[in-house]
Amino acid sequence: MDRVKVCDQILLQKLHLLSNEVLRTNRGITERDMEEAFKQSIGYRAPRFFPQNDGILAIVYSAIFVVVLFIITPFLAGFLELVLGMRCIVPNNYLIWEATRPVSNCDFCRGVDRPIILQNLTRDEFQPYAYSSRPIIIKRAVSHWPADLYLKHPTALDSLHEDCQFLHFKSNFQTLRDVFRMSDDRAEFRAGQQPWYVGWSNCNPAVLGELRKLYPKPHFLPDDAEMPNTDFVFLGYEQGAVMHIDYIPRLMWQAQLRGNKSWILAPTPECDSECRSFSFYVEPGDALLVDTRLWYHGTFIHSKGEFSLTIQSEYG
Repeated sequence: MDRVKVCDQILLQKLHLLSNEVLRTNRGITERDMEEAFKQSIGYRAPRFFPQNDGILAIVYSAIFVVVLFIITPFLAGFLELVLGMRCIVPNNYLIWEATRPVSNCDFCRGVDRPIILQNLTRDEFQPYAYSSRPIIIKRAVSHWPADLYLKHPTALDSLHEDCQFLHFKSNFQTLRDVFRMSDDRAEFRAGQQPWYVGWSNCNPAVLGELRKLYPKPHFLPDDAEMPNTDFVFLGYEQGAVMHIDYIPRLMWQAQLRGNKSWILAPTPECDSECRSFSFYVEPGDALLVDTRLWYHGTFIHSKGEFSLTIQSEYG
């Protein structure tokens, strides 16, 4: 036994001398390299801290995944509902349309610095102005239309159809349902409440039919003017729409039923050197006609605490 120990000791000494010589003469080899080579030669395997049965690991990992998925599913569902309720982050590819918008012919705005103001008139009297690119205000044209739609006919506004467009502007409402669920204090903009302003399209045929009973096609529009199957409602306090241009197929008309509203119109950027921006306001009972496909436009309810209600559609 002692002889074996002596032999082992001599062998270890020689191996140590050999390794030192290898390290001295071969600069590219390290002790780490020699250690790894030795482990491979004797079939060495590092100890595992997890079960060696991969099937058990798969079961454990699957169970953990199921538990995590079960926990986060309600949160994911709520997030998706919120995103889908917002309709679109950038509605209707607005940025793409803006980037591909045709260059404007500046004739539409050259020399225009105010709207044409007309008194209530007949269809024949309005005919020369019917398809003008000039903004037009017709005073008292819709003064006979009911101005209490929001209070007395709430079902006529209740257009919760999935395909209807909702515009929350600067308010914190994400869906039209949020609007109808707001408290009475906020709906009436009582002291301490935040202002709000929203708009949406009534594209539900049943709702649109009820709305058209209250608000038919304005009497001054041409008899053969086509109307879309969608009307818009805009209402709220002390806010409005930011500057934008509309990508719609027809001219726009808007009936101011309650409150005053300020408008600002601006030419397209390529016409800035030839045309100018200007502002005006409309009063209850006024009808406004603007070619919002040409004019950049924004609105603001300037009277503090005043409720504004408008109905908007197109003709062409």
